[in-house]
This record gives sequence, C-alpha cells and structure tokens, in this order.
Amino acid sequence: MRDGFDLDRYPLDQPESTKGRALVEQCRADLARNGMFNLEGLMNPDVAASAAAELAPKFAAESFNHQREHNIYFAKSIPGLAEDHPALTRFHTANQTLCGDQVSASPMQSLYRWPHFATFLAAVMDKPALYPMDDELAGLNVMSYREDQLLNWHFDRSEFTTTMLLQAPEQGGDFLYRTDLRTADDPNYEGVTRLLRGEDPELRSLTLTPGTLNVFRGKNTPHRVSPVRGAKARIIAVFSFYENSGVRFPTKSGSAFTDAPVELS
Repeated sequence: MRDGFDLDRYPLDQPESTKGRALVEQCRADLARNGMFNLEGLMNPDVAASAAAELAPKFAAESFNHQREHNIYFAKSIPGLAEDHPALTRFHTANQTLCGDQVSASPMQSLYRWPHFATFLAAVMDKPALYPMDDELAGLNVMSYREDQLLNWHFDRSEFTTTMLLQAPEQGGDFLYRTDLRTADDPNYEGVTRLLRGEDPELRSLTLTPGTLNVFRGKNTPHRVSPVRGAKARIIAVFSFYENSGVRFPTKSGSAFTDAPVELS
C-alpha cells in the first residue's frame, strides 16, 4: 500500500499511534464543521494519473452510458408538494460508469478491500465498524464525466459518501454544495427553491486535486458537479461501505441493480 498511498502523512494503518489518533480527531472536526473532510494526496498523484490512463480504453469500449432525468430528491413526487413546485425542478445527469469487476486490478480496489481503510472511516464516523460490499459490481464504481457531462443537484440517500478523484478536467467539474439546507424536521422547500434558482448566498464551491480522498455528508446538504469543459474527463472512484458485513444488491435478470443515486461528488 505504501507504494501507492501516502501512509506517512496519513497513517491509516496505525490507528493507535499518536499521529493516527490525531488524524481521526482532525477528520472528525472537519466533518462536524464543514460536513466533509479531505485527505489531499492520499493516493500518489502519479498513481492516480496512471490509473486514469489505464481506464481510458475501458471507458471508451465497456462503460455504461448513464443518463438520467431527476429532481433534487431522486423521487417521482414529494407528499404535500404540487407537481409543478419549483423545488421539484427536474435536471439532467450524465456520465460513463465502470463497475467494480471492471477495475478489479487497480489501486482503488486495493484501497477499498484494505481493512485499515474501513477501520479508519468507522473511527471518524464514530461507528463500531464499517464493511465493504460483497457485491463485486456495486462496491466500487468509477465514473467519467466528459465535456458537457455533469452530476446535477441532489440530496444523498446514504449517510455519507466516500470518493477519490483520479483525474481533474481542464475546466469545470467543480463540486458545489450548500451545507445543511434542510433538517430532519424542516424540509425547507423555500430554501431549496432559492438554491435551484441560483439565489442562495451560502453556496460553496470546492475544487479537488487528483489523489484526494473526499468523505462527505450529503443527506441534508444538496450538491452537484458543474459541467466538464475541455477534452480531459473528470474521473472519480466511489466507494460504498455499510455497517453490516456481506451486503449485496439484489439481482434481476442476472445483473445487479439499485435505484439509489450513483455518484455524489
């Protein structure tokens, strides 16, 4: 793991060391303050660039062309809201997707299956344990966003999302978010409407660098990725973890499927 990841700076494999405990505490503080934390350069940038280059022919020949029309809730309707309510404005999302079995011999898969990675995330999230999926298709996905492709506004269904940027585009592909726009008790439809109209002064933007691990709480924080510009794609790996071991998605006609949103960063 040390050949591809900066474990001197980020000692994920030494959770009981002074430096390991300090890393967990810093990530917890960032998560509480910002709703996310970032480990810039966890993956060696050269390793990230090599991984992205190796995936280019797979994206060209084997990837799933993901096209979706959706609202910010990924729901057909919301009780109490009229169908034409501005909070239900529909958007377009588009990317190319590779599943875990297509990236099995990759540094992303090595990280995903490395027990210290899940142990570190569980410690930061204050959970007894977290586990990678047993589902070889869904546990790790890699997404490519080419020119004019984007991930549009949405709230996450999961508690948190874990991603690693492998390649940044020439322009665009910025991560836009609005922290804690809603709560469990207040859906704040008026605030959602202002955000979708571009009228929220608390909108924030984040530009990630290749090799950066991003862990983000998006259940009440809406977010999107702006359209990619230029010939260079935005490529990002998405890791799925659960509090129970052995999780697999159900199958239909021999293929894995889920109606959950695919990528959140």
